[in-house]
Amino acid sequence: MAKTLQKVLVANRGEIAIRVMRTAREMGMKTVAVYSEADRGALHVRMADEAVFIGPPAASESYLRADKILAAAKATGADCIHPGYGFLSENPSFADACAEAGIVFVGPPASAMRQLGSKTAAREKMAEAGVPIVPGAYATTVAEAIAASEGIGYPIMLKAASGGGGKGMRLVHSADEMASAWERARSEAKKFFGDDTVYLEKAILSPRHVEIQVVGDMHGNVVHVFERDCSIQRRNQKVVEETPSPAASHELIARMGAIAVKGAQAVGYFSAGTFEFLLAPDGNFYFLEMNTRLQVEHPVTELITGLDLVRVMFDVASGKELPFKQEDLVRRGAAIQCRIYAEDPATGYLPSPGTIHELRTPSGPGVRDDSGAYAGCTISSFYDPLVSKLCVWAPTREEAVQRMRRALGEYVVTGIKTNLAFHEALFRHPLFVAGQYDTGFLEREHDAIMKPAEFAADDEEAVAIALAVDKARADRKVKVSSAGAESATNPWVAEHRARLWRS
Repeated sequence: MAKTLQKVLVANRGEIAIRVMRTAREMGMKTVAVYSEADRGALHVRMADEAVFIGPPAASESYLRADKILAAAKATGADCIHPGYGFLSENPSFADACAEAGIVFVGPPASAMRQLGSKTAAREKMAEAGVPIVPGAYATTVAEAIAASEGIGYPIMLKAASGGGGKGMRLVHSADEMASAWERARSEAKKFFGDDTVYLEKAILSPRHVEIQVVGDMHGNVVHVFERDCSIQRRNQKVVEETPSPAASHELIARMGAIAVKGAQAVGYFSAGTFEFLLAPDGNFYFLEMNTRLQVEHPVTELITGLDLVRVMFDVASGKELPFKQEDLVRRGAAIQCRIYAEDPATGYLPSPGTIHELRTPSGPGVRDDSGAYAGCTISSFYDPLVSKLCVWAPTREEAVQRMRRALGEYVVTGIKTNLAFHEALFRHPLFVAGQYDTGFLEREHDAIMKPAEFAADDEEAVAIALAVDKARADRKVKVSSAGAESATNPWVAEHRARLWRS
């Protein structure tokens, strides 16, 4: 029998905490926020019905402290905990601790997380289930790694067994490179994950990174909710995501989806989860890993299907069956997400923490902005510098690209540097516009994307932007930072200012 959930503690911060709270409110649930010293003035704290202080700014002393999270849940009478993504979301011990405390964990079973938490164990489990995996091997020494690589064939990718987010990964082109790459990969894996175990995979050249969203219930029902193309990456971290994938047919996605469902069923999975695949140029695809949580990029799936994946997670956690079958799910149109970060593309994308002076976010038809930022808030150096997730929907990909350009042009942030101008340049790149990209696209096209835009001397809008930048510099009251005027040092603005004064 389904249980009615009354109050949720969201064990996270920022935009994802707010995202979860919004759905909880719609479902009639009370909400509890937790916050560190750095987040006393955060928006997720202001939005919650109750908020509990859990410690110093460092995540290891606050958001990663399962004991403090559980104590907060008990103190406020929360009957369930939603972990969002990151932090404790894929920690099976935390899921077990919730169960022992009589609190519902809004996520997958700990048993599934354990089977899929290690990439090496996940590879073995998925291979047993018939999911195609990249040819690979295990090694404990450099000599073993070289011997295994000779059998697989170079290039080889070294990966941290307990890793993610691009950490502990090294591309190896020959035996001569193995020793140094092996040590660097192991050192990074130990630093970020506390486990220096590394394994080898055949490096698939020029692949697309395509993932399949799955949802399942406790009654054995599992479906896939189509794909997301996450190939626009920088140092193995996603920057732009879209659906449908420009590189995959409906038939291919149906095949990938069926295999993802089979893989989820093999570990008794329920709740929301994502199978990540490499899609090779020849059309073959290979399992990378499964993320046993809600993904950062889940909004684009919601936009094309009309589903609320957080609501689905709550319903599944309460014991309900999925209200739809695979044949009931249809997708409509195209959706794209840009991750707006407080970072400076001109300095190698270094984080740009600080206080936001002014914030004007885009709106209008087909625009969604998931954010925890507001004018006056501080983007902390202690956490990921995400300002917002800007998403658009349109009937076609071409229109979605056009709509994103318009939305980026409306976005204004002052006080910090952002990657808005980078996104604008990307959405002008002819290959991206044509959907012709892979995971190495940003590295190959870096110079073309960062090249200052060509402005006409009589471009009134560009003239206005340049004049606004000059006025801001003269007044020294505000540092302009928007899609078209990142700062006085923005190469796009600097180029136009030079053209303006020459004309």
